[in-house]
Amino acid sequence: MNGWRRRGELLVGTLTGREAGLLRGMVGQIRDLLAARVAANPRDELAELTGIIAGPTTAPTDQVLARLLPDFHREDTGLSGGMRALHEPDLLAAKDGAAAVILETCPAHGGRIRLSEEQAQAWLTALNDVRLALGTVLKVTEDMPDELPPDDPRTPHLAVYHWLTWVQESLIQALIST
Repeated sequence: MNGWRRRGELLVGTLTGREAGLLRGMVGQIRDLLAARVAANPRDELAELTGIIAGPTTAPTDQVLARLLPDFHREDTGLSGGMRALHEPDLLAAKDGAAAVILETCPAHGGRIRLSEEQAQAWLTALNDVRLALGTVLKVTEDMPDELPPDDPRTPHLAVYHWLTWVQESLIQALIST
């Protein structure tokens, strides 16, 4: 990718086949994690009657999901559980919707991408989720060096993390340009 550019009302970028495949694969994995969280929520007869869907009251035990769906209130677990039950279904739907936009607009074998501003915002959301997930797996911290020793098994994945960061930053810069 050479970076995002504004072309009138559209944001335009080009991904190679390898970049597109990598991005689509990672976004697909995020969607699978989110879908598993939704599927793990037990059937709720009251929700079926009222149409009001309640989410779980407990945080995910999976580290990646816990990073994507953090506690709503850290000091009061009861309040956090209630907030989670009320808001997690909408949060999951929004994250899944953003991921779907990437999968709909990113050509499977690479090529030019043209996004509206609304689609670009969805890309930013989904890119952030992928970065959060990958950063959690890699144990990225502020103190982590930009490069790891060649024999560190995280080295190639850290390069992907940095690439995602650059793609996200490039899209932000294109969005704010006039």
